[in-house]
Amino acid sequence: MRILILSDLHANLEALGAISESWDELWILGDLVNYGPDPVEVVDFARRHAARIVRGNHEHALGYGVEPACSAAFREMAAAMQSYTETLLDEERKAFLRKLPLAAEGAADGKSFYLCHATPSDPLYRYLAAGAEQWRREAAAVEAEVLLTGHTHIPFIAEYEGKTVVNPGSAGQPKHGEPRASYAVWQDGRIALKSVPYDFAETARKILSLPLERSIARRLVRVLETGAPG
Repeated sequence: MRILILSDLHANLEALGAISESWDELWILGDLVNYGPDPVEVVDFARRHAARIVRGNHEHALGYGVEPACSAAFREMAAAMQSYTETLLDEERKAFLRKLPLAAEGAADGKSFYLCHATPSDPLYRYLAAGAEQWRREAAAVEAEVLLTGHTHIPFIAEYEGKTVVNPGSAGQPKHGEPRASYAVWQDGRIALKSVPYDFAETARKILSLPLERSIARRLVRVLETGAPG
């Protein structure tokens, strides 16, 4: 079984298109939308192809018309892009986002998996950095052998007393210092973190052409380029 694991696509169609891996199943750990310029295309891709998707804080925000509870540095950008994205998504797509589960389970190659966007204890919002000791308790709280999580946009693999915690990083808004789409691949009982370059210039061009305050658009581009809000 070959599983492509994506998280935090954030409406970045160029990043999604750059990932050319084949898969038997596609699993997505939330945040299809917001920050990027192509939410309709990314949502429709996920609807067509993903075997499992869980709801992230940005799906929750777009589906229910609430704030995504971002950190202070990202709050203004998230609000501006949410307002724009709401004009693009029809009610059918918003209903799809609302109905996504907060968690999902899967199995492959004799291993059990638990999927969530943030953490099992707080699947929408809790932010735990790579290496945080609290991951030990989060892993112990689920029966699955492999815990798949996103939200932080930072890829990592960690082992905790027989449990494996994996964050594939962000496909659409990486925060590790360069514009490369991050993802993970599970195959034959092993998981690997990967990343590929994408057409950052085209995504930046699209963002700068959106009906946003110029300063917000420039900050969104800076996040994509450097991982920092500037």
